[in-house]
Amino acid sequence: MKKINWGTGIVTAFALFMAFILYFVIKVQTNSKYDNELVIDEYYKHDTRYSEEMAMVQNAADLERGPEITTGAEGIRISFPPNIDTRGIRGKVSLYRPSGKKLDFEKTLSLSGTTMLVPASELAGGRWDITLYWELAGTRYKQKKTAYLP
Repeated sequence: MKKINWGTGIVTAFALFMAFILYFVIKVQTNSKYDNELVIDEYYKHDTRYSEEMAMVQNAADLERGPEITTGAEGIRISFPPNIDTRGIRGKVSLYRPSGKKLDFEKTLSLSGTTMLVPASELAGGRWDITLYWELAGTRYKQKKTAYLP
């Protein structure tokens, strides 16, 4: 029986380790279960609107009392304060799921009185990044919140 010297053992161990790592890299790149998508499809177009978006965020921060985004067993509730005339509000709610692009969706802002409810039946449990865009009297607003659903 032939003995294996130290040099051959180290090279063999190194080659096996490289094969092990390469196997997992190939597995993650070829399996559709592991999505490798960008957060935003058109990143550079989105970046050109950055100053406009920051103005919208500042408009929302300047409000005495803005809308509240809360979560509960029934889902995500967006409540505007009673001092805002909600008849003139137009906008949308963007729900982004960091763990999977397939779960992302947008809803048109449709208020019932001063509130809107996104039912829990439309939402998977876990983390959601909620972005509320709305316009009132020609002024545009943007508000973000992160919510965790059971």
